[in-house]
Amino acid sequence: MKSRVPRALRPCCSPGRVARVAVGISLGAFAAIGRAQDLRESATPLAYFLHSAGPAAAPVRVLDWALAALCAGVCVVIAGLLGFAMRRKRNVADPAATTRDVTANRIVLVGTIVSSLLLLGALVAMLRVLAAVAEPPREPALTIQVTAYDWWWKVTYIGPSGLPFNTANEIHIPTGEPVRILLQSADVIHAFWVPALAGKTQAIPGQVNRQWLQADRPGIWRGQCTQFCGPQHAHMAMEVIAQSPDDFAHWLDAQAHLVTAPDNEAAQRGEHVFAVHCAACHAVRGSLSSGAQAPDLTHLASRRWLGAGTLVNTHANRLDWVAHAQQIKPESLMPNIVLTPDETHDLGAWMDTLQ
Repeated sequence: MKSRVPRALRPCCSPGRVARVAVGISLGAFAAIGRAQDLRESATPLAYFLHSAGPAAAPVRVLDWALAALCAGVCVVIAGLLGFAMRRKRNVADPAATTRDVTANRIVLVGTIVSSLLLLGALVAMLRVLAAVAEPPREPALTIQVTAYDWWWKVTYIGPSGLPFNTANEIHIPTGEPVRILLQSADVIHAFWVPALAGKTQAIPGQVNRQWLQADRPGIWRGQCTQFCGPQHAHMAMEVIAQSPDDFAHWLDAQAHLVTAPDNEAAQRGEHVFAVHCAACHAVRGSLSSGAQAPDLTHLASRRWLGAGTLVNTHANRLDWVAHAQQIKPESLMPNIVLTPDETHDLGAWMDTLQ
């Protein structure tokens, strides 16, 4: 007569439960990924890796889903085999035990062959994707140089007439056209990744790496440094803003313009405050400020973010960043600037004119 073990004393991780939990986790993960795809891009910028918006990212996305399915299937099979092994009791006195051992060995052999073929297929698929995204379908008409710093991105437009000029942390491109990106680093190794538009490419000191982007439709695509580069690695974002060719041409024309002298006294005084406290690092084309160690601020007020995605670009946040940069983004090269209330007001008035 078999003794019954009270439910409270039964092991919580029985083999059957292990297998069921593994399957449940796998199915739940796929469901969560599917739900994340349906969320608005503006609300979930880091969910961009789940879908693509251009031909440089589309093959990578197909490969991502295939590898995710392969890994999930492997986990389910392993969990099932583990549960089977934990349930199976071997009786050495049973003549059929040897036969069962031979069958089990055959299963292991078949599993090894199948897994090897799957890994080989994954390798072939990855090589094909690398070949597919190595070069753009036609010669890009626009080349952009992106230089990574701790912890922001310098963006230099080169090629068309009226260029080059610099901006920061914001890359504007025309839709339907491949754009060449020349990547380099000014300090340590960084990695440039705009998942909806292309795969990752490292920015290495002393070396220029190439990448290309293309957006099929207008939109704003979040990018991020994905190579750990120091304390503010997480606050090293950028945005790629894809515009129709006409809108991009208008933006390009506006960015090429120099700033003009402000027409009110507060902004005029603010320009002097900037020249005294900020011009050693920052440049504003059309003014006496020509620093090269920090972001070009010629059209600062027209950008969406401050501090490489750290703060929304508003009048109040601009002044907060000037006064408390080390509290907002510790160990960045931007120091806290101590100003009087009148100087703060005047500097804010002048920065508002940098459209």
